[in-house]
Amino acid sequence: MRITDKIKSNGKLSFEVFPPKTDKPLEPLLETLEKLYAFKPSFISCTYGALGSNKGRNLEVVESIQKRGVCEALSHFTCVGNSREDVLTAIAEYRSVGVENLLALRGDIPKGAKKVTGDFQHANELIEFILQNEPSLCIAAACYPEKHLLADSLERDIDMLLKKQDAGASFLMTQLCYSVENYLRFLEAARKRGVTLPIIAGILPILKPDGLVRMTLSNGCSIPKEVAALVGRYGEDEQAFRAAGHEYIVELVQTFMKADVAGIHLYTLNHFEDVAALVRDTGLSDAQ
Repeated sequence: MRITDKIKSNGKLSFEVFPPKTDKPLEPLLETLEKLYAFKPSFISCTYGALGSNKGRNLEVVESIQKRGVCEALSHFTCVGNSREDVLTAIAEYRSVGVENLLALRGDIPKGAKKVTGDFQHANELIEFILQNEPSLCIAAACYPEKHLLADSLERDIDMLLKKQDAGASFLMTQLCYSVENYLRFLEAARKRGVTLPIIAGILPILKPDGLVRMTLSNGCSIPKEVAALVGRYGEDEQAFRAAGHEYIVELVQTFMKADVAGIHLYTLNHFEDVAALVRDTGLSDAQ
């Protein structure tokens, strides 16, 4: 089933997980997934590593989600390192296990490289090619409330967003953003420019100060003064910081839900308890 149909009729909650490394068992993740299913998400997405590394485990995970039948599986899929033949092979593999939804991404350029390797330079090219060959698929695309790291400006980034829309993307998923002000500014600018696709807000829990700094830096997003204050106040007390970070994210989710968003996508980092608390305290799921 297409995710765009699911989010219209089955709530606004979804999750992201990542596959275990090839030398690690799959069972712990499967146990986490079983707990997540209880919240009746519309879909669960699964990442894979740089240059498609660990893609085999990705296929195992999305197959498991799809076969379980509780929600749809959404697989990440990147341009980097993929030829047209690679894409066609991958599509056939995903279709063979029942996956109908993909998140098309450019992916990270390897250190030292000057451009993307493979036959596609940008996600819009990948989206267009996939839909030319498998038009029944539902393709999601990423958007960046504080612009992509490599974009000159938010306006230029929205130019690329419109290309993804024109290429046939069905809905958008935002990358990390902790600033309500910047998020709402992005939504207004995107809608004014003609972006009409449903937008799902990606939310990463605030758990540890070092993790917060690392993820915001790697994603090129800002740390609002309210969040910076949490680091200064509770940075040496992990339990107190986690509790304060939880309260901030609960308020963030509730604010986003009042805005123009089609759903909330929680990045679980494969940890159930913290995400379960967010679902409970935000009222995102009826199954609590």
